Amino acid sequence: MTEKDRIILRDLAKRIAEVAAQPEQEEKRRLWYAHNALRPERPLVFISPEGSWQELLPADALECEGEDARGIEWGLRARLYAAEHFRDDQVCDAFFNVLPAVTNTGWGVEAHYTHPDFPRGAYVWDPPIKTRADLDRLQTPTATHDPEATQRNLEFYEDLLGDILTVRLHGAFWWGLGLIDEWANLRGLTQMLWDMVDDPEFVHLGMSRLMQGKLAWLQQLESLGVLSLNNGNDYVGSGGFGFTDELPQPDFSGTVRLKDMWGFCEAQTLSEVSPAMHEEFALRYQVPILERFGLNCYGCCEPLHHKLDILIRNIPRLRRISISPWADKRISAEKLGPNYIYSWKPNPAPIAAVQFNPEVVRRDIRETIEIARANECVLEIILKDTHTCNNEPWRFDEWSQIAMEEVLRSVE
Repeated sequence: MTEKDRIILRDLAKRIAEVAAQPEQEEKRRLWYAHNALRPERPLVFISPEGSWQELLPADALECEGEDARGIEWGLRARLYAAEHFRDDQVCDAFFNVLPAVTNTGWGVEAHYTHPDFPRGAYVWDPPIKTRADLDRLQTPTATHDPEATQRNLEFYEDLLGDILTVRLHGAFWWGLGLIDEWANLRGLTQMLWDMVDDPEFVHLGMSRLMQGKLAWLQQLESLGVLSLNNGNDYVGSGGFGFTDELPQPDFSGTVRLKDMWGFCEAQTLSEVSPAMHEEFALRYQVPILERFGLNCYGCCEPLHHKLDILIRNIPRLRRISISPWADKRISAEKLGPNYIYSWKPNPAPIAAVQFNPEVVRRDIRETIEIARANECVLEIILKDTHTCNNEPWRFDEWSQIAMEEVLRSVE
């Protein structure tokens, strides 16, 4: 790394440390702890630009020259951008996380994807599981840890930033553990849906293999001692943060186990199937995984208002449930009440529209807050799936301002 790149990164880290030291960060932590304990003081707000980040922080906004340095720079600048632009409840802390050097062999088969020539366009894929015989090609994923590489990485970042930020081994090896989306990639989405009617046994065979393989892989990670607690400023589920005193378990002695962590499953590819089919083909195989975790989240973009009964009945220690833009907000609020976190995902369309209409945003947020308050819900407002802001980054700033105004108005 050049000295110029090093100076740029260290200057950014110093700015993050300054923001992290502000008293408001501790107040945000306090609100999240109460929120996740189902003792909310007000609805909490989080802005996640996701696909729009390339419009908020385009490549020409970076100053470093080296490819690796530019990757580090982007991560630091994104943290600063969120802290300086969004009026939300995301905590800016003084940690710099380094992921242990762990590799994963995967399932032994891969889908082949065909992408368009233009960026972010729709794609198709050729699934590798075409017959029952192909199931024998599935392998149990194997995790391997390289302690020497982990130590080298840790020492590199300690030398680069350790006197400014707290460099630590900390990271995640999965986003969700729902299995059904993986099966859709391996079998093909359309064919998977046909199989549920024409050959349900095939779906059960495939999902059973995936469940057994995923459980074995999770056990490997636990045995390798490479898991990290996600009970602090950690993104958990499909929105929200993990701050909780309920994890790790009382007998925790330093080595992280699955039962010391938040777990998460979703089933977006089953958005339009019935509750009975969702329970049969997805939940049956997700519950043995979720049973391993201390607290659990469920759902992402799929509308779950008509499936909440089966989730509540089956999932142990369920705490956070995603209420997507396509879910019925009132039915969801009535079902969840004060017993679960109502993780509401507002429709991101206003951010991407040709013209930004702040009144549409305000009405939607105000209506949801009123519905949640009438049912004593533990509400969090998570703006995500924003794949474009029509090249007007200020829209996120204004959206967050409106959201916070409505949140504070609701507790006056």
